Amino acid sequence: MSILYVVGTPIGNLGDMSPRAIETLNEVDFIAAEDTRVTLKLLNHFGIKKPMISYFEHNKEFKGEVICDRIKNGESCAIVTDAGMPCISDPGEMLIKQCEEKDIKTVVVPGPSAVISALCVSGLATGRFCFEGFLSVNKKSRGEHLESLLSESRTMIFYEAPHKLPNTLKDLYDTFGDRKLSIARELTKLHEEIIRTTTKEAYEKYSDGSLKGEIVLILEGKPQNIENEYTLDDAIAISKKLISEGMKPTDAAKEAAKITKIRKNDIYKNLL
Repeated sequence: MSILYVVGTPIGNLGDMSPRAIETLNEVDFIAAEDTRVTLKLLNHFGIKKPMISYFEHNKEFKGEVICDRIKNGESCAIVTDAGMPCISDPGEMLIKQCEEKDIKTVVVPGPSAVISALCVSGLATGRFCFEGFLSVNKKSRGEHLESLLSESRTMIFYEAPHKLPNTLKDLYDTFGDRKLSIARELTKLHEEIIRTTTKEAYEKYSDGSLKGEIVLILEGKPQNIENEYTLDDAIAISKKLISEGMKPTDAAKEAAKITKIRKNDIYKNLL
């Protein structure tokens, strides 16, 4: 049957591969894989022999058309990513849109998800949450992204690479002040670790780059129905005191923001 199957695969532990996922990969005509070398190891483990087509960020538009054409001509395809659910922070999102435009049926075969797995064991509120994906490597874009979330009351989830973690922890503390933070590392793998901490403690303890592996950050949302005990005037007064003690205005505004939970930019503008 001419169908695109969206197949979830393990995020580390091969024991999490579902019988239905194995059956689907055995039955489709071909598999679209983010990295065919990674997927080949998975297929070999389960004794699956299927032709593959490479489908990743830099070829997704062209290869998406190729995949859709093959499906329209009667073949069935399974899309997999290197780990977890395709289409979540993944180029497969575009393939789903292309299938919709071409009236191609899509079927999901659920599997492990780092987003949901990390949230479940975070110790933070799970009733309402938002997934923010990877933060930009561009400092300005990253700052704008985080500032847009200052009023977000839902639990926030981010993906992060270990080499970027020190800067991200600093930015989280600078932007949100001291909030609860859970760091999920190497989920389902041998060295899985769940660190329940705060933005301040994480910045002070893990800015040395000591945490390695695949990382998911789960950040507490803005507390609701709690009035801020500090006003903008209070924040400005704190900044002026810090400046009088020798601190630079930008650093003083940043420190006052941490104390008062008032936006650093608002404090700094009123200082000038």
